Amino acid sequence: MDQPPVIYKLSKEELRDLELAKSLLENPGFAMRMANMIGSPIEKGFALLPRGWNDTVNKATKAALLRSLELAVATLGKQHRRRSKELFHKVLVGTSGGIGGAFGLAALPIELPISTAIMLRSIADIARSEGHDISRVQTKLECLEVFALGGRPEVNDPSESVYWLTRAALSKTVADAAAYLTQKGVLKETAPVIVRLINELASRFGVMVSEEVAAKAVPIIGAAGGGIINVLFIAHFQDMARGHFIVKRLESRHGTERVRSIYEEICLKAPSAKNQTPEKLQLRLSSENH
Repeated sequence: MDQPPVIYKLSKEELRDLELAKSLLENPGFAMRMANMIGSPIEKGFALLPRGWNDTVNKATKAALLRSLELAVATLGKQHRRRSKELFHKVLVGTSGGIGGAFGLAALPIELPISTAIMLRSIADIARSEGHDISRVQTKLECLEVFALGGRPEVNDPSESVYWLTRAALSKTVADAAAYLTQKGVLKETAPVIVRLINELASRFGVMVSEEVAAKAVPIIGAAGGGIINVLFIAHFQDMARGHFIVKRLESRHGTERVRSIYEEICLKAPSAKNQTPEKLQLRLSSENH
């Protein structure tokens, strides 16, 4: 027996927003964007890194995420702005990347927490511009969740979204951390639920940090290239944040299951959209409005 048709109640504008979110969230990740922009093979960079570099990256990644969680819990405010300061944050993170690139892997434990904190501020700014209250514990953790987004593992089923798979994998850990922070009101970094959250985020964020470090290891890139790579890095997470918080905004109005159903139908109807950049999609959607 055929399934009854799904009744969609999203407005045309909301459907366009969701199509844009899907394009942002399902596009190839940071490594492919970087290779397309600067033409630097990441494999070459990995070969140039010193022995033990992976341990350095893992420790720096976990420390950066923990500092960002502390920043989120302590200081993120709730003032709403209609537009986010994405360019301003790109300038800041590009500067820190340029300094870090001049000193190589040794600067990572210092530079990565600074860059990650700037990126978190930009992510929170985007969340706020989409109408979310970033004083809420749940929203703060959703900002951190963005650092886990943007991987591009192969999936056999075109309706199987990497974005939703990642959210499903993190859902219980994020919910447990939100309950803990709401109850305790303070962050204790040794609490098992916090350790678990940091470890799960680091397992995903660390992959992209490793790619960033490998690119910076290529001798011809140098300090100036380190700044460019950091700008690409934050641009990636700004895209993830924009898509993520569009989805969360629509979920708050229509429910998670309805939004996910429509999102996955977009994936099925337009598999070629994976090859369409968000910039091209934005131009197309803009032309449809006129």
